[in-house]
Amino acid sequence: MITWYRTILILWRICFEKCRCLRQLWNTLFQRGNAMIRLSAYLVKILVFACFISLALPVHTQARPLVNTIRIDGAIDPAVELYISRSIQAAQENNAQALIILLDTPGGLLDSTRSIVKDFYEARIPIVVYVWPEGARAASAGAIITLASNIAAMSPGTNIGAAHPVSGTGGQMDPVMSRKVENDTAAFVRSIAARRHKPIDWADQVVRKSVSITDTEALKKGVIDIIAKDQADLAKQMDGRAVDTASGRMVIRSANARIEPISASLRERFLHAVDNPNITYILMLLAVYGLIFELSNPGAILPGVVGGISLIMALLSFAVLPINLAGFLLILFAVALFLIDLHVPTHGILTVGGIIAFAVGSLMLFESTDPAFRLSVVLVGTMAVMTALFFLFAVGAGVRAQKNPIVTGTEGMIGTVVEAKTDIDPTGKVFAEGSWWNARAEGEPIGKGECVRIVGNRKLTLIVRKESNSDQSNNRNP
Repeated sequence: MITWYRTILILWRICFEKCRCLRQLWNTLFQRGNAMIRLSAYLVKILVFACFISLALPVHTQARPLVNTIRIDGAIDPAVELYISRSIQAAQENNAQALIILLDTPGGLLDSTRSIVKDFYEARIPIVVYVWPEGARAASAGAIITLASNIAAMSPGTNIGAAHPVSGTGGQMDPVMSRKVENDTAAFVRSIAARRHKPIDWADQVVRKSVSITDTEALKKGVIDIIAKDQADLAKQMDGRAVDTASGRMVIRSANARIEPISASLRERFLHAVDNPNITYILMLLAVYGLIFELSNPGAILPGVVGGISLIMALLSFAVLPINLAGFLLILFAVALFLIDLHVPTHGILTVGGIIAFAVGSLMLFESTDPAFRLSVVLVGTMAVMTALFFLFAVGAGVRAQKNPIVTGTEGMIGTVVEAKTDIDPTGKVFAEGSWWNARAEGEPIGKGECVRIVGNRKLTLIVRKESNSDQSNNRNP
């Protein structure tokens, strides 16, 4: 109000105090005219003032309610946790009627799921989880997140459930540890169901027996509240529903609402991409091999740059993914065995050991109770075979190189025929491989210009022997 009042005063002074022409006109009409002119002047003054008031005051209209949406497509990881937390804060600042989470996930990390559930409990606006589009699923961690929402909804043709914890490699966990994880997860899900007034028995079975149901079955059992064909239908159906939030009971007014998405930031999209265990695994291998090639061939530059960038990105992923230290050390041990086998003649024994350590370490690398964070067995097998072939080729090339005869230096000149440039009795000079060499005759003395064969080397002195005339034409060194 203070701003509009000051604006009106400024406009009034400009028009009636600062404008000389208007003041002269005012004096003429108001002070010197008759009563009718004065009345007209008053009316003009009131009309002008009213115009300024109508232009200055804001126009209040009935705004449509706002509903924000976000989309989660893929595994539940720390990047998704960050995105959901930020979106809840943004929707609260926007005074949105609700935040709709469009969900399609195979599962994810239990730690991230727990953090997301806490954010739901602390939200001051209704949180709606909508399993969308048709054919989508809310499996494992997705089922827990759906249960924790204020309103759970599904599209036709979707399913929910199968939240039984499994090992990160897909195999069986230790029986004692398996029971501990199962009981802990089941208690967590039952507490969510009790708070959100969902069937507790089904919540327990979804963990212990991995039950999974369709959208119509979920609605009949009370697992979800709405089946909606699209977002507009969902907004219409949840209008007028009362839910409990951190700020108290709230009635949702979403009929004819504006549906505005909250996009993931570049940082969140990047983290979600590199949090994929398969991508992290490839980045780690690129980092290892890039740095090995750079250290083996200083000045190559490109392998070092690629390896350095891959290392930083892999470390970023390691900071948020559940890494098994034993698996990581096995991979480093395998690389060390490969490098040692390149320089020590073990005939490939270390390479075989490295291949075994590499494969076992890769399968153990990520430690998670959800199959969404399981390394692809095909990827592990492919990389193990490629690594084995590379180092076997490198080791084989090294062994073959050791068996080849030396063809450079003084050893490489043995057996060649050259011409004596001086008398060699017993010492003299020969010209070989573009250089003058000291030579010592083996056997009878050698005259200048005769052809000799290099038969040895002793302290940079070539040992030569007179060549027979029959072999001179065939073996003479140019």
